Amino acid sequence: MPYLVKQRHLAPAVTTPIAPDPSVPRACVIGAGSSGLAAAKALYAAGIPFDCFERGSVIGGNWVFNNPNGQSACYETLEINTSCPRMAFSDFPMPQDYPAYARHDQVAAYFNAYVNHFGFRDRITFDTTVTHVTRGTDDTWQVTTTGPGGEQVCDYGAVLVANGHHWDPRWPDPAYPGAFDGEQIHAHDYRSSEQLAGRDVVVVGSGNSALDISVEAGKVARSANLSQRRGQWVLRKFALGRPADQVVLPGWLPWWATAARLRLGATISGNVAKLGLPQPKHKPGQSHPVQSEGIRDALRSGRVTPRPAIERLDGDHVIFVDGTRVPADLIVWATGYKVSFPFLDPELIAAKDNDLPLWKRTVHPDLPGLYFIGLLQPVGATMPLAQAQGEWIAERLAGGYAPPPEAEIRRQMRDDHERNRRQFYSSVRHTMEVDFDHYLWDLRRERQRGAARATSARADRAS
Repeated sequence: MPYLVKQRHLAPAVTTPIAPDPSVPRACVIGAGSSGLAAAKALYAAGIPFDCFERGSVIGGNWVFNNPNGQSACYETLEINTSCPRMAFSDFPMPQDYPAYARHDQVAAYFNAYVNHFGFRDRITFDTTVTHVTRGTDDTWQVTTTGPGGEQVCDYGAVLVANGHHWDPRWPDPAYPGAFDGEQIHAHDYRSSEQLAGRDVVVVGSGNSALDISVEAGKVARSANLSQRRGQWVLRKFALGRPADQVVLPGWLPWWATAARLRLGATISGNVAKLGLPQPKHKPGQSHPVQSEGIRDALRSGRVTPRPAIERLDGDHVIFVDGTRVPADLIVWATGYKVSFPFLDPELIAAKDNDLPLWKRTVHPDLPGLYFIGLLQPVGATMPLAQAQGEWIAERLAGGYAPPPEAEIRRQMRDDHERNRRQFYSSVRHTMEVDFDHYLWDLRRERQRGAARATSARADRAS
C-alpha cells in the first residue's frame, strides 16, 4: 500500500486583499517563523481578523541565518532533513530547481515567496515582542507587546502560540563535574566551521546538529571528538538513489507500520555502532530519527573520533567514562532545547521536562481560546502539520467546526499521550512526537466530524 509522495499543486495567488469578517473575534499569532506563517495564512484566507507579531525584522524564524530576532539556531551548512515535497505546504510547492534537501537560504526564500504569493505580509507587525499573555474577561486573552510604538495592550478572542521550540538552549543539568579552561558553546550559538578551525573540539550529543557539527569539525579542527552517552540509529537521506522519505504510508495505518519503515531504513543505512559510536539500546522507530550523509565517512576516515559519555572536565582536557582523555579548547553542547513560553505565567501552563500534553498537539481543554501551532516533533516535517493546525483553528473561529464534548477531548488527549510514552523511550526528546501521515489523517478526520457537528448544531438552532 505504500505510494510515492504526491506533487504539491500551486494555489492561485492572492492579488486582491481579503477583507476580514468584523463579526469574528480578533486573533493574535505569536511568531512569524514557519508555523506562525502557516497559521497567519490560514486565518487570512478564512477572513478572520488577526495580528501577527514577530520580534525580529524578517520572517522565516529558525531558517534565517543570523536572524535579527536572536533566536535562530541556523548554521552555515544547515539543510532540511525532510525532502522538499514532504516539507512544502500543500498549496505551495517548493521550486523544481531546488535540490532534494534544500539549504537554509532556499527555505528562507521559499517562506518569503509563500507570504508574497498569498498576500498577507502587511498583516505581520515586525520588531515587536509579545511580553505577556494572560486571561482577560468574557473569554478573551489580553496580550501585551513591546515595539517601536512602546507598550501596547490588546484583547483577543484567540491566541495562536507559534514561538517555536528550538530557541531556548538546554545545557547539561546537573553540569559535569570539574572545571574547563576552554570555551563552551551550545549548538544554538554555532554558525560556521570558522568557530572550529584549528581547535581541539569535543561535540556532545546524538541528534542531527551534533552530527552536522562533528562532520564540519572533522574537516577543519585540529582534533574532533563526538561524545555520546546513548546510541542512535542514523539513517541516510537517500535510498536507492532517491530521497528516503519519498515512500508514504496511508495515514490510517498504526504506528507499527511507520516503525517498520524506519527499521528498514536503518537496515539499509547500516549501524554506525560498527564505526565506534554507542550501540543503540532501542529499536529503530522507538526514537526520533537522526539523519546524516557525512558522519559515516568522517568516522571511517578517522577525522572524527567516537567517544562515550563524559565523566568530568579537567582544565584543558575532557575525560570520558572509559578512562580516555583528550585535549580540548572548545566543547559544543548539542544537548537540545527547552520548551518554554516566556510570555505565559508558569502557573497558567508550563512544560515540565518538555512534557506538555495537548489535544491534537494544539489545544489544552483548560485554556479555551489558546492554541499551540507547531509544538510537535513529527517523523517528517512540521510545516504541513502547522498548516493543518492553522486551518483547523480558522474553521473553529469562523464557526465551521464544533469540538466534541470536553470529556471526549480529555480522553483522547490522555490516550494519545500514553501511546506516545509507550512508543518511544523515555526522554525529553520524545514528549511531542507524532507520526506525520497519521497525524494529518487523524486531524482531517476530526475536522470532518467537527464540521458535521457544527452543521447539526445550526440545524437544531434553526428548528
